Amino acid sequence: MLSIGLLSGCAINSGFQTGSLPPTGYFTADNGLEFNIQSLSLATLPPPQVVRPDNDIYQLIQNSYKSEYRISQGDILGINLVGYPEITPPTGNENNPYDSGFPVDQQGFVQFPLIGRIKASGLSVPQFTANLRGQLQRYLKHSDPQVKVINYLGNKFFIDGEVRQPGEFAITDAPVSLYSAISMAGGATAVGDSNNIVLNRDGRSYSIGLQSLQKAGRSASQIYLQDGDSIHVNSLSRKQVYVLGELGRIAPVPIPEQGLNLAHVLGQSGGLDATTANAAKIYIVRDNPQSVLTNIYYIDMQTVTNFALANRFEMHPNDIVYVDATGLARWNRIISLLLPSTSTISLLSDL
Repeated sequence: MLSIGLLSGCAINSGFQTGSLPPTGYFTADNGLEFNIQSLSLATLPPPQVVRPDNDIYQLIQNSYKSEYRISQGDILGINLVGYPEITPPTGNENNPYDSGFPVDQQGFVQFPLIGRIKASGLSVPQFTANLRGQLQRYLKHSDPQVKVINYLGNKFFIDGEVRQPGEFAITDAPVSLYSAISMAGGATAVGDSNNIVLNRDGRSYSIGLQSLQKAGRSASQIYLQDGDSIHVNSLSRKQVYVLGELGRIAPVPIPEQGLNLAHVLGQSGGLDATTANAAKIYIVRDNPQSVLTNIYYIDMQTVTNFALANRFEMHPNDIVYVDATGLARWNRIISLLLPSTSTISLLSDL
């Protein structure tokens, strides 16, 4: 009786069990969740996942264009009057109070000799040069100002996440595209997901994938940044497949940018455990937040032809791959649990 009591307290399997799943069709589990069980075949193989940019991304590209640089508050201008070194001495002259340039103040004006404050922000360099020339003509016979931006401090973008050099970057007179912005930050890290980028602009967020754009015939080089834009490059850890059961290594498998199939998951997990795995019972659990049904696919990897199916089965983020144990493995686990109990019984019998 003591041995029966000890036996009944032992779990049949120290790991997971598939339980009494039906071979196919719909069923409701004890926890109330609804499932659809499908044997994996060419007919039930889910179609490849095609991620296309949404309409907001197409609109973003359509409204994005190269534009002439506009002077901004905070920029530093270099202004030289040819023939009038007493007004703007040459650069490097210790008596030149404007050697470091003419700053554009927070109101968008530049303080210049003879004419005082002159509007600069919002104007292109040629427009500002023409305005400056027109005002100087009242004082100078041959006014020919040479203007350039020597320090771009007004227009900026920010980038963080999985890039090698996150931080704040200036937008110069050369337009900065989304692609070049990531390059300016040193590119994505080894765990950076360039197909999972978020662009924040004026309170709106755009989810952008570089590979998805390319497949749709578009490019991140067509999206030009604006002042105040921020970019976040997500990590591949947000897109993983979880493995459980009788595998060589139990650890999440990240989905790379080029995708991942079931055969790769099994290979990267060290393959099936040769002594405990039941190759006829490999399950993929795929939840769908937009549906009440959770799909469970199963495949018999004892059949060589099913290796081709495993190679075609595309994994999705948060999929769970479970490999069941053989009956012998379960029995060995029962024995391993019973051995301490039988030792206890022998000890009690000797008393």
